Amino acid sequence: MKVTQVKSTNGADKSQLATIRSLGLRRIGHTVEVKETPQSKGMLHKVRHLVKTDG
Repeated sequence: MKVTQVKSTNGADKSQLATIRSLGLRRIGHTVEVKETPQSKGMLHKVRHLVKTDG
């Protein structure tokens, strides 16, 4: 599934920033391909207000 960062990490706590980085996202508008695993779904749920997913 494709994941795009749509909001800044300014003001996000350290664990959310670490989650964004572990997903491979670096900046607003950056898109990465992520495998659909329970672990990645959990990470996406944690930062759902910062990213957009495309099935």
